[in-house]
Amino acid sequence: MIMNTQAHFDQVPVIPYYPDFIPLDINHKDVLHPRLSLTSDGVSEFTFSGLYLFRNRYNYRISRNNEADLDYSFVVSGKQLFGKERKKTFFMTPCSVPNPDILESLFVTHDYWKNISETLYNQCQQSPIREKLEEIGVVIEEDRDNFDYLYYRNELAELTGKKFHKKKNHVNNFLNTYPDHEQKPISKELIPAAIKVLDRWQENLILRSEDEDGDYEAAKEALDKFDTLSLKGSVFFVNRKPAAYCLGESLSGGRMFAIHFEKAIEDYRGIYQFMNKAFAASLPRFFTLINREQDLGSEGLRQAKMTYRPCGFVKKYTGKKI
Repeated sequence: MIMNTQAHFDQVPVIPYYPDFIPLDINHKDVLHPRLSLTSDGVSEFTFSGLYLFRNRYNYRISRNNEADLDYSFVVSGKQLFGKERKKTFFMTPCSVPNPDILESLFVTHDYWKNISETLYNQCQQSPIREKLEEIGVVIEEDRDNFDYLYYRNELAELTGKKFHKKKNHVNNFLNTYPDHEQKPISKELIPAAIKVLDRWQENLILRSEDEDGDYEAAKEALDKFDTLSLKGSVFFVNRKPAAYCLGESLSGGRMFAIHFEKAIEDYRGIYQFMNKAFAASLPRFFTLINREQDLGSEGLRQAKMTYRPCGFVKKYTGKKI
């Protein structure tokens, strides 16, 4: 697998060796997607689409690790344009921890190390990485706001038991109120329908003044390029009108499915609960887990995600100089 990935580097726009970076390009998918798919932790950001679709939001640039035995590894450089870390620069290392000298250099040019997976965190506890981090005064801590929420696919698909009683009621109410509903796998022909849902969702968000930036542009591009980006999903119709859609992809070696985008017209009460259950039920059974991404520190979003009773989290860590 590594040899195949290495061979691809010569067929796409050249990714330079560190410390040089270039903007992430759609043509990098063939080399990056296979490698990212093999990362075991299931960090939702570490898919090709997760990086590519938010390349403008975070000004993502990419560089190859210059160690001979890690040519398939890479560093992503970004800049926080929104939120409490606005204007700060960060770097991410999806596949491996850079060697100590590169790591030290990265902390000279960036404010912090973002989205460190649990696997990489454990690597940081070993010599010589641990000694280098101590030497340059870097502390790695849990980033709870960015933990991904994990759920058993079969639990979301069935909603059985007392703990899902309220969710099941919402679904049943939806089914009773809207007997004329339909779920269709996303396809090129259904993209206009999904975009209608997205546009309506965005209009409602603006009316409620709840959005400082949002993911509209990324969500729209995801629909436009869903096939190129290897995304899968469903479009839901009520009374033959587009009502909702969801879009995501496989990660963590195929045991997990990440929901990247989930949009609905909220006029249809219970639509989100119904979509959540119906899509989980439609996924192949080899997906044992569904990753519903992070809450970003939003108390409302955290509460909503917790009501679905996560079975665990994809932990992420942040490294900063003290």
